[in-house]
Amino acid sequence: MNRRELLKALGATTAGIALLPQLNAMGYFAPAELSKSAFGDDFLWGVATAAYQIEGGHNADGKGPSVWDTFSHGKKNIKTGENGDVSCDFYHSYAQDIDFIRQMNMQVFRFSTAWSRILPQGTGAVNQKGLDFYNKVIDTCLEKGLQPWLTTYHWDIPQALQDKGGWTNRDVLSWYNEYVEVITKAYGDRVKNWMVMNEPLAFTAIGYLLGIHAPGKTGFKNFIPAAHHTTLCQAEGGRIIRRNVKDANIGTTFSCSSIEPFKGKDVHAKTVERWDAMVNRLFIEPALGMGYPMESLPAIKKVEKYMQPGDEEKMKFDFDFIGVQNYTREIARANFIIPYMKGLQVPAKRRHVETTEMGWEVYPEGIYKVLKKFAAYPNVKKIYVTENGCAFPDVVENGRVHDAKRVQFFKDYLAQVLRAKNEGVNVQGYFVWTLMDNFEWAEGYKTRFGLVHVDFKTQQRIMKDSGLWFKEFLAD
Repeated sequence: MNRRELLKALGATTAGIALLPQLNAMGYFAPAELSKSAFGDDFLWGVATAAYQIEGGHNADGKGPSVWDTFSHGKKNIKTGENGDVSCDFYHSYAQDIDFIRQMNMQVFRFSTAWSRILPQGTGAVNQKGLDFYNKVIDTCLEKGLQPWLTTYHWDIPQALQDKGGWTNRDVLSWYNEYVEVITKAYGDRVKNWMVMNEPLAFTAIGYLLGIHAPGKTGFKNFIPAAHHTTLCQAEGGRIIRRNVKDANIGTTFSCSSIEPFKGKDVHAKTVERWDAMVNRLFIEPALGMGYPMESLPAIKKVEKYMQPGDEEKMKFDFDFIGVQNYTREIARANFIIPYMKGLQVPAKRRHVETTEMGWEVYPEGIYKVLKKFAAYPNVKKIYVTENGCAFPDVVENGRVHDAKRVQFFKDYLAQVLRAKNEGVNVQGYFVWTLMDNFEWAEGYKTRFGLVHVDFKTQQRIMKDSGLWFKEFLAD
């Protein structure tokens, strides 16, 4: 319903008209009034990807195995029994795929470098062909007028290092620093926008606590040291980039969700606080000099066993921006027999709300809430939405993919981003997850997030209606 229709429904009464400012502040009218110009001329638009999910070429030109190469070949680790050996074959089709970004009138290509493609053993000898591949990706971006935004780590630690404990081994600090030294010196002359970590909670909790992702480890005995070492590397990576890259714009990214109580009841408030500390606060607050949120999340006190003198200072880094990544919200319900969290998340399907194919609730206002939450930290200078997107079943019909639900998802979520921006949140860009359908980690290839459809048997690409919508929306 647009403004005129609502006025008609309200009978254009004085009381009805009085409601308009409040409804507008809630983002009610934003989808109908959404435009590129509303975000401002300096607002950046782009797409985000991850190396293992799109590249393929798993052993091409000297690349070593990563934990995801190993994990995806394990029995029953991937729901569909698939792996990322070929995926979208971006390793060979990068020029074509980058051209899709330009066709959609995007300005930014966010991608990650595969650690084991550059340092096959994680440390030591550099694989020149691996370095050359990303040189070609970067140069192709620049030739097409796109800004390359590079993420140093998107979940694919080399298997050779995982064999030594991976993120649970404090030696990962020196391993990771060596890797970042190599890529910043190789690409810093052309890449000025850098992200240190992608969603540190995700790869430490899902990979080292729950065992659902690589490397498949479980328990707090693995999660706590992995989280602490990641926090240290998050800051140290920023310092290395600052030292090696002139005029660098440095950030890191966090997966964020609005955490709300079950049925809005106060009895669940402490559970909400714990989940919020875990999901939203655990990695950003140490970087801001606030330390770990131990009062809200007592279980994290176990980290003291792994902290060494000077670590609190080493966890800090003055980031130029924070990347916020949001897909859904979570509803927390108290249950005091649940260890550590004293409660659990209530699945969206049990709440009978609209969901994506991932089972995540479609809740546009959630991105507004997390933008406001992160903007409230005094030392957060600016924010980019570095991931936002959705998976819905796609069908190719006469050479087209009519993904109307995805188009509506973007309209609704962008309306809430604009709402936050209009209320003073310094959000300066929005990057879609993701450019094209790819290997969706433990979900395999069934779950599709892309603006471009990929036939994984033929490698044929088709720009979906959602990609065409962005092309029109972003056209000057």
